[in-house]
Amino acid sequence: MILFPASKRDEGFLEVFGAKLDQCNSLADIFELVKDSVKRFLNQHRAGLMLGLANLGMKRGFFVGAFHPIGSNIIVMNKAPFDVALRTTDKKVFNAYCFHLLLHEYLHALGYVNEEEVRNLVHRVCSLALGKDNPATVMAERGLAFYFPKVTYFSQNVPIPRDLQIELIKDFDKSSAGYIN
Repeated sequence: MILFPASKRDEGFLEVFGAKLDQCNSLADIFELVKDSVKRFLNQHRAGLMLGLANLGMKRGFFVGAFHPIGSNIIVMNKAPFDVALRTTDKKVFNAYCFHLLLHEYLHALGYVNEEEVRNLVHRVCSLALGKDNPATVMAERGLAFYFPKVTYFSQNVPIPRDLQIELIKDFDKSSAGYIN
């Protein structure tokens, strides 16, 4: 793994990148920033990923935020906590939550399978791309509970479904689909 350190030149990048994340209006826009940050700080890229939303359930405040099946080209986000976060948080925290989840799963899609290594990389990339005070970096360092104490925002029980129905997000990996017209 090659991790490029932040430099003086990156200071302006932090301001612009953080502002761009705050202004994102779609998961596709947030994912483009995820890919840009990974390209800049890890010098890695993967094209052709899809995003799906699926009800993966929640139980007493515990939930899986997202997952990437190894060897596939899809990231699946849990719709139940996603919907709760959308309704109960401000846009900055919601976008940071999505950035954090998508970055974690994107790293898995790049071949990083060790969870501890991925968590460390998520924290490092968030810190370099967004700065130490950004909610995504704080979530990576202290966990989601820092913004969602005792996961109270996600405390409703949503049963885990018996079958997985994935709703694909249209035009998710926008920059990689430019050759398809």
